Amino acid sequence: MLQAIGLTSAPRRDLPPAVDDLTFEARPGQLTALLGAPGSGRTTALRLMLELEPGRGVTYFRGRPLHEIAHPAREVGTLLGDVPGHPVRTTRGQLKLMCTVAGVPVSRADEMLEVVGLSGLADQRLGTLSLGMDRRLGLAAALLGDPHTLILDEPAEGLSPRENAWLYGLLRGHADHGGTVLCTFADPKEAARVADRVVTIDGGRLVADQCATEFARTRLRPRVAVATPHAARLGALVSREARAAQRSVEVVAEDGNRLSVYGSSCAEVGETAFRNGVLLHRLADEVGDAGPSVTVPPQERPGPPRGSHPLPITRRPARTPLRPLRYELRRLLGVRTTFLLAAGVLALSAVLSVLLARAGHAPLPRLLAAWPGLLPLPPAALGAGLFGALAFGDEYRYPALAADRGTVPRRLGLLGAKLAVTAAVALLLAALAAAVDYQMLRLVYGGAMAGPPHAWHEWVAPGASWAALTVGCAWAGLLAAGIFRATVAGLAAVLAVPVVVVPLLKKAVDGHTVRSAAGLPDRLRDLAWVRWPHALDHWLIVVLHLVAEPVGAALALSLTVLICAYLVTGLRARARW
Repeated sequence: MLQAIGLTSAPRRDLPPAVDDLTFEARPGQLTALLGAPGSGRTTALRLMLELEPGRGVTYFRGRPLHEIAHPAREVGTLLGDVPGHPVRTTRGQLKLMCTVAGVPVSRADEMLEVVGLSGLADQRLGTLSLGMDRRLGLAAALLGDPHTLILDEPAEGLSPRENAWLYGLLRGHADHGGTVLCTFADPKEAARVADRVVTIDGGRLVADQCATEFARTRLRPRVAVATPHAARLGALVSREARAAQRSVEVVAEDGNRLSVYGSSCAEVGETAFRNGVLLHRLADEVGDAGPSVTVPPQERPGPPRGSHPLPITRRPARTPLRPLRYELRRLLGVRTTFLLAAGVLALSAVLSVLLARAGHAPLPRLLAAWPGLLPLPPAALGAGLFGALAFGDEYRYPALAADRGTVPRRLGLLGAKLAVTAAVALLLAALAAAVDYQMLRLVYGGAMAGPPHAWHEWVAPGASWAALTVGCAWAGLLAAGIFRATVAGLAAVLAVPVVVVPLLKKAVDGHTVRSAAGLPDRLRDLAWVRWPHALDHWLIVVLHLVAEPVGAALALSLTVLICAYLVTGLRARARW
């Protein structure tokens, strides 16, 4: 049972609300049509029900508002517009990604592809799907959580009659199994043919709530559709002959030299045109829309359950994805951009390493990092930053989390998953870049050129610096893209560290040094509650050395600022909700 009570949208700029005190019910086991002309407030009403628009009122799904349902995707399935997703992701990959959002087993993806008839197109890219296939995929995504209620906004718009028949057959099957189905319609004839109950709205207000049989009897009536270049003359002739014969005939002038004649027949209108020499381009029997003529008295409208009252509707943060780490891994590995970008970074790093070694002046760590002095950052660090920027940037450009609740949530679980995955990718990219560069140097210049140092501890500080640089760049790109909602902003934040922050930091700390931090590990050991072994002092010194470096200090400063900005924007968003 779906109960919408007192839904009223927030008015904008002194305009009347798009939805005004709308109250109706959609019952289980029935397909309910929300009928209205374009601009009547149908889509706004659905968004109010799903708490995607601010306003007043309340919608109960089997007795509970949406924000009190632990797993909304398992109670309500929605299809509002096109299916969002990266255009190169496959249909199976998209549904598996949505499984992690809804918290259901990934095996549901293949099951739903079979249900909607897309099992043969499981490897088809989203960007190549036709409109009908896209709607099938959207319906599969709505059914992933096996919801009781389906809310669909004009799901058959633009589809062929064959696709229409399949779509409404599937929705009818869901209703026959006890589910609740609510669809919006613009065509009264289609609503009367498909639905069990028709709720008509106009100007955002309820004007009729009828069963389909009563709706067809009171709202739809037969008419004669006429197209003629002499529409005004023929209309006057038909009306005059009807008055002379004392018959009740109504002639309505339509756009484009067309007439709708109610209360007559094709034979009578054709004979009138023939007798008066009026040319006809079209003459056909149709079922016409008589307009919303049956209103629902206030006392007969469904009311709220006892003890409840309409509440303000506020946009609340989404609780998706329910499995953030699996979601982030599938998001990263589900598109070929990841592998192409990694291959490009490794190839560029190898080429730069060989060219840098040709000059013969760079030390081995800089050769393995492929970091010429002309570049602000080495290719691996830039690639890690771009991976981080894409982690949040793609959420806004090709949304997947916005499918149900309207925006990308600022959940700590999602942020933690993205930080962990981007850090792992950055470390892997850094290790692969160093390994590829080392092998390329050996291949081009021989083993003596790329020989490793004799002591392993000589690699500790450079290796730690290399790892910290790539992870820091990845996190800077991730946080900036999450704050500014764009991949370009994330990449700009990565480049700003060596180009802007490092010079400013150097200028701030340049000068004569009069004090030293020697002996800091011993003083920290005296202040700490836990006495760590002296062997850890070396690692502490390495960390302090990294932070003291200009790039390390700049990265630490940038990350601190970005983390604070991300948390502040998240708190402001929660305050608005």
